[in-house]
Amino acid sequence: MSKIIDPSQEGAVRVRYAKAAQSREQALCCPVDYDPRYLEAIPAEVIERDYGCGDPSRYLKPGETVLDLGSGTGKICFIASQVVGAEGRVIGVDMTDDMLDVAREAAPEVAENIGFANVSFRKGRIQDLKLDLDDLEKLLSEHPVGDANGFLELEERVERLRSEQPMIEDNSIDAIVSNCVLNLVDADKKRLMFSELFRVLKVGGRAVISDIVSDQSVTEEMMQDTELWSGCLSGAMTESDFLEAFEEAGFYGIRFRKFDVEPWRVIDGVVFRSVTVEAFKGVSDDSEEAAVCEAIYQGPFKAIQDEDGQIWERGDRSKIGKAAFERLKASPYGDSFTFLGIGGSDSPQIQYQAVSANSSTCCSDDSCC
Repeated sequence: MSKIIDPSQEGAVRVRYAKAAQSREQALCCPVDYDPRYLEAIPAEVIERDYGCGDPSRYLKPGETVLDLGSGTGKICFIASQVVGAEGRVIGVDMTDDMLDVAREAAPEVAENIGFANVSFRKGRIQDLKLDLDDLEKLLSEHPVGDANGFLELEERVERLRSEQPMIEDNSIDAIVSNCVLNLVDADKKRLMFSELFRVLKVGGRAVISDIVSDQSVTEEMMQDTELWSGCLSGAMTESDFLEAFEEAGFYGIRFRKFDVEPWRVIDGVVFRSVTVEAFKGVSDDSEEAAVCEAIYQGPFKAIQDEDGQIWERGDRSKIGKAAFERLKASPYGDSFTFLGIGGSDSPQIQYQAVSANSSTCCSDDSCC
């Protein structure tokens, strides 16, 4: 993730995907089965010119605010809009004008077909979700840059845009989806990209990312091949590095939701395959919090270790604070634990109440939550 690649890689991606927005390019796409119910409302040109390697939309829920990174011609956005329903909202971000043109032109037709409009598209780079490139273009037209001083002034104005009018605000998204796009980001920007995912998610929100990964590191020669890079191959992270990138950004409950056994491509001994990873944004550290609940790990393993390093023995009880409870119940761990609420401090004895992992409260009364 630390290697610096030729800056022309991003340009190669823009050029290739601009062409792919005009006519179908089969090499950019893995076979994916989408729910045909949702495709009926989407114009054919969107489906034909959109590319991916998975369907993260199947993990969404009604009423959610969803962000699609690298939204292309909008297929996943338009599927997601039907899943989240009229009470939900979908935002697509892409940096390619030709892709955005197709998506924006299709949006009114999709809205008419499904009976409501809840999708918008914004121009931006997924490693910099604060900067709306449409706003930047407007800024450049109003303040043309003619010399070095103008460039320095532009930098100041851009930073004000990021801070005062961020394209995607902090803690504003319930679910992030992406379909075969993260691998296209320059290697030296990938760490920033994962931190941006974490920044914009609400506490308890999650990222559901379909992407291409490799079983081993690609060679430097492959990384410099713009055709392989723009084709979602040589920019792929290894399977383990992909998971670790989520962990390093602060995510919890990280797991593969899909892991293709059959490779998509094998190049010079490097195996590329499609995966879908789900990762949750946990609450803040609760090491100083008073214990308000007990958690019992149910199994099936004899013991597990969570991202905080705590070892959970099967059947043992551990007292936890409210933050830890919220973190555990919001992640895939919830179904593996029984949560017991502790009664009020003035009780003559400790009283327990079993609490569902889907509950919004961890205690038997309001005194501790």
